[in-house]
Amino acid sequence: MSKTIVALDCMGGDNAPFEIVKGAVEATNENKDILVKLVGVEEQIKEELSKYKYNSDQLEIVNATEIIETGEPPVAAIREKTDSSLVKCLYMVKKGEADGMVSAGSTGANLVGGHVIIGRLKGVQRPPLAPLIPTKNGAALLIDCGANVDSRPSHLVQFAKIGATYMENIVGVKNPRVGLVNIGAEEEKGNALTKEAYQLLKETKGINFIGNVEAREIPEGAADVVVCDAFVGNVILKLYEGVGGVLLSKIKGTITNGIKNKLGALLIKKDLKKTLKTFQIEEYGGAPLLGLKGLLVKTHGNSKAVEIKNSIFQCATFKEMNLNNKMIDLNENGSRLMQLSLKTVYINLPEYIVNG
Repeated sequence: MSKTIVALDCMGGDNAPFEIVKGAVEATNENKDILVKLVGVEEQIKEELSKYKYNSDQLEIVNATEIIETGEPPVAAIREKTDSSLVKCLYMVKKGEADGMVSAGSTGANLVGGHVIIGRLKGVQRPPLAPLIPTKNGAALLIDCGANVDSRPSHLVQFAKIGATYMENIVGVKNPRVGLVNIGAEEEKGNALTKEAYQLLKETKGINFIGNVEAREIPEGAADVVVCDAFVGNVILKLYEGVGGVLLSKIKGTITNGIKNKLGALLIKKDLKKTLKTFQIEEYGGAPLLGLKGLLVKTHGNSKAVEIKNSIFQCATFKEMNLNNKMIDLNENGSRLMQLSLKTVYINLPEYIVNG
């Protein structure tokens, strides 16, 4: 089997390039079938690589002299900084020089670059960012979480179709439950967007629409596909991150407070660690921008090495699943968004917190 080639934006994000390069090293040390192209300022990447032991056959430096900063206007940045690490990664995917790319850089620039450089699949109105988020019963797909802040009802219907197909054929959830995020369970609740989207989803064939879901029901696993516009989705994700971080901190403080608690913690250490790991954001990797002609995985701006590593692994999984080649265009009535083979594989996919 040929190696999976991943273009890695080493200059994007708050922890670039040190955590980005570290994640690439860890990924290639764990998986010999991955080749990572480290795209960024060559001198800085070499300096970071000097700290680690790694297989030089699996890491290749691609020099980029420019960096797109988080606060820059996305359209102008993509157009003017053609020698930036992000733009070079985008073109590698477009030209088939990489099977996928990973970036913790500017969300806006990633979205613009994905649309303009990689391009959308025919029939896809608005490609959504779709991470898997932890729930009591496993993982749920949150779609959209950062790509389309102002969505129309038809966009939410398309997100639902993409999400349902993805969960069934990639994650392996049979007949996934699709829920619309709202402020109440009743059909008449919500704003103009959710009210109209509800009616459209209720009439949409081919998905298991269960109605509205409230935010408090999401962690309980009320739906397998959680549909919303990106404004709402981004708030949900960041609240998840904040509450999760506080709870983990409180638990750690409690079990290390006093001899009695420490002894008790030793008895449950293995099980506790396993349970808490399922709710750690970084363990899920990044979020793919679905509906493009190539694979773009966006991680949150504060990504540490473990999230970068898991995002690189995602690219390998997507290649193995032949994800992009299994997508097909919308038909004229929009009744199909994409079709994937019936093969199902569970992958520890996306966690992603968009760097808004």
